[in-house]
Amino acid sequence: MSQAVYLDYAATTPVDPRVVKAMTACLGPDDNFGNPASRSHLYGWLAEEAVENARRQVADALNADPREIVWTSGATEADNLAIKGVLEQRGGGHVITATSEHKAVVDPCAWLERQGHEVTWIAPEADGRVDPAKVKAALREDTVLVSIMHANNETGVINDIAAIGALCREHGALFHTDAAQSAGKLPLDVRELPVDLVSLCAHKIYGPKGVGALYVRRHPDVRVAAQIHGGGHERNMRSGTLPTHQIVGMGEALALAMAEREEEQARVAALRDRLWERAATLPGVHLNGRDAPRLPGHLNLAFEGIDGEMLLTALTEAAVSTGSACTSATLEPSYVLKAMGLADDLARSALRFSVGRFTTEADIDRVGQNLTEVVTRLREATRQHA
Repeated sequence: MSQAVYLDYAATTPVDPRVVKAMTACLGPDDNFGNPASRSHLYGWLAEEAVENARRQVADALNADPREIVWTSGATEADNLAIKGVLEQRGGGHVITATSEHKAVVDPCAWLERQGHEVTWIAPEADGRVDPAKVKAALREDTVLVSIMHANNETGVINDIAAIGALCREHGALFHTDAAQSAGKLPLDVRELPVDLVSLCAHKIYGPKGVGALYVRRHPDVRVAAQIHGGGHERNMRSGTLPTHQIVGMGEALALAMAEREEEQARVAALRDRLWERAATLPGVHLNGRDAPRLPGHLNLAFEGIDGEMLLTALTEAAVSTGSACTSATLEPSYVLKAMGLADDLARSALRFSVGRFTTEADIDRVGQNLTEVVTRLREATRQHA
């Protein structure tokens, strides 16, 4: 039996072979395996050079200064460093975020609440977007940080971070955005956008897992307290021996994504729309976030009267998910979709399809046919048992 078509690119991506090639050049005894912090010999110098080249690649993708890039183990650590680091550096204060954020933002903010800090939680609109007017209304004199993601991991819905950031800048609050899903797919120019902190990771853009970065704007008001202490690496913001191969992989992955972005994202969007056209012929199918701008590859669909887990199991031709990979072990309906106002039954019926670099038209047609057959069969079985 042939392998199912992978349509869960929002959860993670395979590492591009070109990235693999760059990474393997940093692993073996005859390769660039040195510790970048070893300043007393050639092995360390070459590793440091590779790390700094990757730092420039990441900075170039954001139109940032390389000194504004801090390496982390992924977007989750970057989110924690940004949120907890700002609050610790400022000695506390009020935080604003949204109920539809990734768990890597939701959980640190909930942790802050347990430490006695005040957090205002904004519910998204029915289309999944966070209304800048609600952010404006929530801003207070003691607000030190606003954290609103660039694009949602479940629906792909894109927030107006330019408008939200402008409000924060005007008010004097720092603005953090989680760009794990959007980096390399959407324009993200930190010289044009009023953002202070941006979280990134490699494994959503065909790079390796286990590496990410936090953009920290070079300004006296933008400082974060370290959450991992040790050798004082990364200008004392994040200690730990830098994994040269992973960092090189992230730099190469982001450089490739930027070089091929327009052509690739247009192709991915066309494939996503091709699948939606097939699914839309079925009755009782809802496109979550339909009226909002969305990432090119995301398609979050709810199927009336069908349990999402049952549909997931029956779809033998597609590897998809019921929501975020970080919450896939729970049987609860998606908290993101519930925050958008979906009833529990409809939220439980939702699946996230995400298209990527290695998806083909034949893949989409195969999944579209399987989806049509399975939904029709499950609905017929439901009618017979009614």
